[in-house]
Amino acid sequence: MRLSEREIEAIATTASEVFGADAEVRLFGSRTDDDKRGGDIDLYITVSERDVERLVRAELSFLARLKRCIGDQKIDLLIDYPGRKHRPAVLDVARQTAVPLRAVS
Repeated sequence: MRLSEREIEAIATTASEVFGADAEVRLFGSRTDDDKRGGDIDLYITVSERDVERLVRAELSFLARLKRCIGDQKIDLLIDYPGRKHRPAVLDVARQTAVPLRAVS
């Protein structure tokens, strides 16, 4: 996993503060491969919140806070939540290939 301990801690803490203690954060994409270089930070976050408007606000807040902590890096964020009306295939691919950052608590 090509994230520093500081970045992992910042991601986990920010996710817990913004999405709640039950949020689960996973890393997917090229940053999971230690032999590759560069790449976005691709995060798949599972939350219990169901209100889409709240989730949009939380997503923006999460990205702004995280960038203040780790600097202006390219971060792609997929948020999965209960009761989705539309489930893009990318969510399943991300979930299946993602590496748990840690359960946020």
